[in-house]
Amino acid sequence: MTAGAGTPDACAVPTVSFRFNLAQIEGQGEDADPILRFGPNLGLVGALDGMGGAGGTVYETPDGPRTGAYIASRVARDVVEQRMIELFEPEWQLDGPATAVELHRALVDGLTARLADLKAPPTALRSKLVRALPTTLALVALQRAEPAAAAWLAHVFWAGDSRAFVVEPRDGVRQLTTDDIRSGGDALHNLRDDSPMDNTISADTEFRLNYRQVDLSAPYLMVAATDGCFHYVRSPMHFEHLLLSTLQDARDTESWRIGVQREVGVVTGDDAALALLGVGADFGGFKEMFADRADQVRRRFIQPLDELDGEVAHAEQRLEQLRERRDALLHELWGAYKPEYERYQTVKESQS
Repeated sequence: MTAGAGTPDACAVPTVSFRFNLAQIEGQGEDADPILRFGPNLGLVGALDGMGGAGGTVYETPDGPRTGAYIASRVARDVVEQRMIELFEPEWQLDGPATAVELHRALVDGLTARLADLKAPPTALRSKLVRALPTTLALVALQRAEPAAAAWLAHVFWAGDSRAFVVEPRDGVRQLTTDDIRSGGDALHNLRDDSPMDNTISADTEFRLNYRQVDLSAPYLMVAATDGCFHYVRSPMHFEHLLLSTLQDARDTESWRIGVQREVGVVTGDDAALALLGVGADFGGFKEMFADRADQVRRRFIQPLDELDGEVAHAEQRLEQLRERRDALLHELWGAYKPEYERYQTVKESQS
C-alpha cells in the first residue's frame, strides 16, 4: 500500500532533510559542516563545534592561517563520517559500544596525525584551558530494527556540549545527549550558567566518547546541532518552538531550512551548525502531524511568557515615567527650598 501525499508512512525512506552552517565571520567559522547521510534503513546525523577559546592557537595551512578549533572540527568530521561509512558497509547492524571504542581510536589517530602535519612548536601553555585541536561532537547513527519496520535504533555518540535531539509529534523535543559540563545543571540552568566543559575531543589530552542507545518509532525528526543553535534562545521550549513554528510557516523543506537558519541567525552570538533528518513521513506529513504540538507549545509555554513580557515591559515603561516625574519633582522642590538654604552663601564676607 502506497501512502498518499502528505500521509505519514513509518516505513518510508527518509525524504525530509536539511543542514546549514552559519559562521560569524565568513570563511573563519569553527563549526564544521554537519554530517547528514541516509538510506532506506540507515541514517547518520552529526554536528561538531571547534572550541575557539581552548583551540585559539593559529596554524599556518595551505589555505592560510587557521585556528586549531577550525581545523579540529573538520578533521574530526571527516574521520567520523568515513569511519562510520566503513563500519556500516560490511554489515548494517552496529555494535554500539564497540563502535564508540573504534570511533575514539580513529579520532585520536586522526587528530594526532593532523597535529604532527602542522609541525607546531611545543608549548608550555598546554593546560585545561589551552588544547591542541579541540572540538565537540554529537553524532547519531540510525538503523532500522528490521527491514520495512517502524522501529529504529539510535546509537548516540558525543563529547562536549553539542547536542542531539529527537522530535516526536506527541512529546516534542527530547535531548539525547548529556552536556559534558562541570556544573551538571539542567538545560535551562545551562543557558545562564555557561559552565566550563569537562570533556572534549582533542589531540593532546585524554577524552571519553560517550554512548547510549535509544529505541525510536517512526515517524520522528532527528536533529544534531552545535551550541550556537540552542544556547542563545530563551529556553529549551523556545528551541522547540523555533523548529516547529518555522515548519508550520514553511511551504517545503527548503523554505523550512531557510526559516530555521534565519531564526537561529537572529538570536545567536556564535557560529551555528545544524542537521535535521525526518524519518517516516514526507514534508506534508510532518507539517500536518506536528501542527497540534506546535500549537500546544505556543499556547502552553511561549504565549504565557510573551504575555508576562508585555506586562513587564509596561511596568518598566511606567517605572521609567515615575522616575522622570520623581526627578522633575525633586528639581521643583529644590528650587523652592534653595533660596533659604543658600541665604548666607549670598552674604558678602567682611574684610578684616
